[in-house]
Amino acid sequence: MAALDDFNAEPADRAVQALRACNAAPRFAAQVVAGRPYPDVDALVARAEDVVRGLPWDEVVLALTVHPRIGDRPEGSSAEAEASRRQQSSMGGADDATRAALAEGHRDYEERFDQVFLIRVAGRSPEEVLAELRRRLGNDEETERAEVTGQLAEITALRVRELVADATATGERASQRDTEADRE
Repeated sequence: MAALDDFNAEPADRAVQALRACNAAPRFAAQVVAGRPYPDVDALVARAEDVVRGLPWDEVVLALTVHPRIGDRPEGSSAEAEASRRQQSSMGGADDATRAALAEGHRDYEERFDQVFLIRVAGRSPEEVLAELRRRLGNDEETERAEVTGQLAEITALRVRELVADATATGERASQRDTEADRE
C-alpha cells in the first residue's frame, strides 16, 4: 500500500500529529487533514502550500518559533529538528567569512523585523542564502511578511513530501522484508 493511501486512511488525530512536524501553525494540520482523501502526493503538497499561504500572520509567527536560525544546529530529536538538520545540510559547507556575514545579517534581520529569518535552504548555497538575507533586509514589513509566508509554504511542502516519501520507503522496506522472509 502506498504512503498516500496510509495518510488518507490514518485516524485524523494521528494524521494531524504527523503534519505538525511539517508546520507548527495551529490551523495547518487540521485544514490539510480535512481535505482528505488526496488523489496523489502532488495534490496533498499543493493543499499544504495553499493552507500555509492562507494562514493569518499570527499563525505564521507561531510556526516561526520552531525554526532555528540558518546555520544553527537544531537541538533535539523531534521530527521538526531532524527536518531542519536535513534541510540545512548545505550550510555546513559555508566558509568562515560567510558564516560571520550570516550571523551579522541574522542580528540585523531580527532587529529590523523582530523574528527569525526564514528561507528554504534546500537547493541553495550558503552564498545564495546570504544574498537573499541581504536583499530581504531592504523589504518593508508587508513585503517581508509575504516573503516569509511564501518561504514557510515552500519549506512545508518539502516536509510534507518528505513525510509521505518516508512512509513510502518504510512501507517498501517492510514489504521487501516480508517477501524475503516468505522465500526462506
